[in-house]
Amino acid sequence: MQQEKQFLQDLRKHFRLNIYEVKIWTALLSRGIASAGELADISGVPRSRCYDVLESLEKKGFIIMKIGKPIKYLAVEPDVILNRVKKNIKEEADELTAQFESIKETEEFKELELLHKTGVQHIDISSISKSVVGRTSINRYVKDMLSKSKSSVVIVSTQEHAERNVKLLKNFMPSFSKKGIKARLYTAQNKPLVKKLQNIEHVEYNANSSFVSVDSKEMLFMVSNVNVAPDYEVAIWVSSPFFVNAVNVLFEESLK
Repeated sequence: MQQEKQFLQDLRKHFRLNIYEVKIWTALLSRGIASAGELADISGVPRSRCYDVLESLEKKGFIIMKIGKPIKYLAVEPDVILNRVKKNIKEEADELTAQFESIKETEEFKELELLHKTGVQHIDISSISKSVVGRTSINRYVKDMLSKSKSSVVIVSTQEHAERNVKLLKNFMPSFSKKGIKARLYTAQNKPLVKKLQNIEHVEYNANSSFVSVDSKEMLFMVSNVNVAPDYEVAIWVSSPFFVNAVNVLFEESLK
């Protein structure tokens, strides 16, 4: 049982899927062709979620829908999937690299270089940054940052991290309102989820990364996606007004 659980977790990480997608995909691979009902029974995925998961897998190219009555699904060969995932990762990496290269030409980056060259005090980088490992530790760190906030909170969230961030924000809505803290959440449109928040501004934005910025002084970046096992999630914390403000400015520019 433990080996099967680890096998599914490894597939989540390697193929960038969620647990339901992995269960449905492996169930279909074992059968070759099957209906949604059959896959729900084999995989243990609730029938209410099965069609959503199948639609997601079809969009990602992991399965093929065979029209008929009933509708059945075919599994795409793992070797084909592997090449497709490799290609997607390379394209994303190339896009991110191009984005970072373009940052060099901005006025904000030139200002950062000037600050570095003219700075009169060298700071031990270990004292203003650190890595945070594990979902529990990351959530605890975000809660600590939010509890210490005095003026502003900005959370940029991928669709995968949105539910988690909304849960964290809900606990702080009363204190934000009492302190007059301006809180803003940037994430994809999700009305049932976002309407749980009060006194927190929601901006529809399809983010491809997640970070939390507090008072323009400290920031926590997620450097692993939500599909990795919880114990292996990694985030980077930075406490530097110059750096955090520069990142916030660059992010605001990207919205225009």
